[in-house]
Amino acid sequence: MAAATLGALITGAHRSPENIARNGARHPVETLEFFGLKPDMTVLEILPSLGWYTEILAPYLAEKGRLYVAHFSPDGVQPYMPKVLGMFEDRMNREPDLFGRVTVRHINPPREVSVTPPGATDLAMTFRNVHNWIMADQEHEYFAAFFQALKPGGVLGVVEHRARPDAGMDIMRTTGYVTEAYVTEVAERAGFVLEAASEINANPRDTRDHPKGVWSLPPFLQSGDEAKYRAIGESDRMTLKFRKPA
Repeated sequence: MAAATLGALITGAHRSPENIARNGARHPVETLEFFGLKPDMTVLEILPSLGWYTEILAPYLAEKGRLYVAHFSPDGVQPYMPKVLGMFEDRMNREPDLFGRVTVRHINPPREVSVTPPGATDLAMTFRNVHNWIMADQEHEYFAAFFQALKPGGVLGVVEHRARPDAGMDIMRTTGYVTEAYVTEVAERAGFVLEAASEINANPRDTRDHPKGVWSLPPFLQSGDEAKYRAIGESDRMTLKFRKPA
């Protein structure tokens, strides 16, 4: 499995049918290639939840690269944090052939922020997490941690639910949608430079005005009327590539 291509891995037998079914909304091959992933890189995946991307990255990097995962801390302030961490660790223990070479660290600003050795990482990536950091008023601490982890010239890839350009902080703190401008502002404040943006994960059907914000849409469907929200699909998302200056 270690030598497999990304295209083979996203539909591999090690992935559940449910996870494979989301390939069409998440475009993992195109997204990872846009960020510049190579099999010999040292990579940091930030807050992977139950490992949807980890199960692609771990075998891809197993032979020549290295994968760090920055997950929730056992001391996370929200009750779901240690619970989700435990579920992820249980899966790693059940599937050592897949996850055996993954290094798990904890991220819990301001106490736990050294998620890799400083300057050791070629590529750091986070998928649909920035809104949570904004809600916790910790977005600047997180981006500073990623800047510390990356090598000079290293890349930070961000996928995030995309708010309308005129959305204010009240929208970003409550709906799960964030403006591209604000993500860029936070990244630049940490020292990054925006290198490129892609529409790989765009969804023009998403009007971004749902009663429960992004949680109205699949896979959460918290607003009822499943047929309506399934027809929209998953959220409209920005895909941004930042670089740490060399």
